[in-house]
Amino acid sequence: MATERLPGYCALCISRCGCVGTVQDGVLTRIDPDPLHPTGRALCIKAKAAPEAVYHPERILHPLRRTRPKGSDDPGWERIPWDEALDLIAGKVRATFSQHGATGLVFGVATPSGTAVADSFAWIHRLAHACKSPNLVFATENCNWHKDFAPAYTFGAGIGMPDYAHTGCILLWGFNPATSWLSQATAVREAQKRGAKLIVVDPRRAGLAASADLWLRPRPGSDGALAMGIANILLENGQFDREFVMRWSDAPFLISDETGQPLSAADLKEGGDPARFVAWDLATGQAAACPRLPPNIGEGKLLALEGSYAVMTIHGPVACRPVFEHLAGRCQAWPQQRVSETTGIPADQIKQAAHLISGNLPLSFFTWTGTCQHTNATQTGRAIAALYALTGCLDAPGGNVWFTKPPVADVADFETVTPEERALTLGLDSRPHGPPQKGWVTSRDLFRAIVEGQPYPVSCFISFGSNFLLSKPSTRLAEEALQQLDFFALAELHETPTARHADLLLPVCTAWEREGLQAGFQVSAAAEAHVQLRAAFVPPRGESRSDTWIVFELAKRLGLTDQFFEGDPDKALEHVLAPAGITAGRLRAERRGVALPLETRYRKYRQSGFATPSGRIEFHSERLRAAGNDPLPDFIASAVPHSLDFPLTLTTAKWPQYCHSQQRNQASLRRLMPDPLVEVHPETATNRGIDNGDWVEITTATGRMRARARFEKNLAPEVVCAQYGWWQFADGSGDANRLIDGEYFDPVAGSNSLRYFPCEVSLSPAKAD
Repeated sequence: MATERLPGYCALCISRCGCVGTVQDGVLTRIDPDPLHPTGRALCIKAKAAPEAVYHPERILHPLRRTRPKGSDDPGWERIPWDEALDLIAGKVRATFSQHGATGLVFGVATPSGTAVADSFAWIHRLAHACKSPNLVFATENCNWHKDFAPAYTFGAGIGMPDYAHTGCILLWGFNPATSWLSQATAVREAQKRGAKLIVVDPRRAGLAASADLWLRPRPGSDGALAMGIANILLENGQFDREFVMRWSDAPFLISDETGQPLSAADLKEGGDPARFVAWDLATGQAAACPRLPPNIGEGKLLALEGSYAVMTIHGPVACRPVFEHLAGRCQAWPQQRVSETTGIPADQIKQAAHLISGNLPLSFFTWTGTCQHTNATQTGRAIAALYALTGCLDAPGGNVWFTKPPVADVADFETVTPEERALTLGLDSRPHGPPQKGWVTSRDLFRAIVEGQPYPVSCFISFGSNFLLSKPSTRLAEEALQQLDFFALAELHETPTARHADLLLPVCTAWEREGLQAGFQVSAAAEAHVQLRAAFVPPRGESRSDTWIVFELAKRLGLTDQFFEGDPDKALEHVLAPAGITAGRLRAERRGVALPLETRYRKYRQSGFATPSGRIEFHSERLRAAGNDPLPDFIASAVPHSLDFPLTLTTAKWPQYCHSQQRNQASLRRLMPDPLVEVHPETATNRGIDNGDWVEITTATGRMRARARFEKNLAPEVVCAQYGWWQFADGSGDANRLIDGEYFDPVAGSNSLRYFPCEVSLSPAKAD
């Protein structure tokens, strides 16, 4: 028996864990961790179940065309050749262009954080941009937007990555790496062994919360109040980096009491520079224009952070106060007792959190879906960012750092989109500072365009993965839109509930059957410098192909070969790698990857400032204010109304066995969790006549579902935590998302209230079927 042990990495989620696959006589038999890889210390059970995924009997292995009307119980799938399938798509695209123009075509893509579509993510965007489609359905608003893009309104960039090797205190906020980013969990444990403190903010005592120095249990959706309250304690005690805040942020900029806008040099004199903002110089007792780029003032000099000032402008005297004064006022509105009443966290724990942070600097933090899946996600993110900025740890050793990335070419082609094309993106008019600015649209806005033709008709939808009927909340017009859509092509592994609405299914191979490039593994400077070309462990089954192959074949048929390197994926790969000075041949020969000689510099802002309009950390965002949003961080309650009929709060979380709506058809994983679960406090259950293990019914104003009760004494009595993503039960059991009304969302980003919704729980009259 021929046995090979082949190094690679798991592409199933953002962790990209290094692994070794065992192949016997051409069959993948097991996956193990690769401790020689920067992210290979551990593997989750989903990766270890890879052979089941590859050889699953229900995989789509051939192109399939619908032969029966939409809405039929059986789509009547008919196997057709690849050439016929690709020609069909190209013909539908051309017909759409002829009838509606490029706006009639919409693309879709699954999350690269929780699926293996990351291998092709940039190429899918390139195809959409080459087709001049202004819209790509991508659930970023409920995933990475609030860690990778929204923080730019404060920091000028995403939150970066904790410098775990040097940090003194780690703050994990709405983020459980044990289930969603295993290589980060490994890094946290190593930091703890070194002596770093750990604070976990999570409604559930899950994952690393059990070993944390402090676990804070907020009510779902109250995180912003906690951030403001901790910041208030730091400010009251003077436990913030005053020098950093004064010199490198907009904190000293003077804001007009009347207009709420910052004063600039143009207000002080005719012809003054409007990009030079005004602060109060404590040495001279006068208003002075700061430089265009930071630092705001030289070392040893002081600008006012507190107080009220009358500044003589060309229009007369103006009463104004520094940004910092406004921020401090917002924080002062959140004393410990009010924070405790709002969050449910004891006041002494809030104080303890502030002391752990201030006494164990440098601080690093990470936040993800636990804080972003709420109607107040943008303001919560702003509050957490402001709290972090006060510590002065951003991009400092042991803080959150932007590690140097491998200099590979970005082929997504965002830069080719004209302002006129981007202006057509669905949702941009109402959410100009959210995902639509990148062309990323919600399924809600897509369905409205399909059914109502507003703001224009959409007739053709091509999606690479994405089981949005389960991964999104209950969305108005969903069924009607999928019925009415003229053509829907979906590249998938399995016939999901969403796939049953398609006109054409394209068979995608698993990540274990195709090549994939990862330029940077994120969790440390060394990991980020690592470049690896993951080889196929085994050949693709049936006629399944990679998403990248599908993109290139479509590009050929649409006359886009010039934009796709003459239709040659190998030429395209060499183009991507060229700036890094490495070749595909070298990476194929060195299967474990190549470590580039990259150096991460700390405090890069000292050379170039921050990538905000002012070049500073911005506590006050003029971009948000100009769009009618609050320019300062604050806590705002969820937009979802309370109801006496639904006294409990429904939240959701990920479990190790499954990711989103995937893997529940794999036998080894299903044995570990055969039924959907809902965690409930024993007291809450007993009061409703529910025993541990009973089938229960969770009800909201939107819908109902069944699940098995699991007692969890560490959960707040008023909170229940259910699962989403199950589609193995005819009655919809196990999909909490269908209980959430998609009409409640964050006004800036469009994020849905997936982690907070009023509900009730009762004993189910029957078992789920």
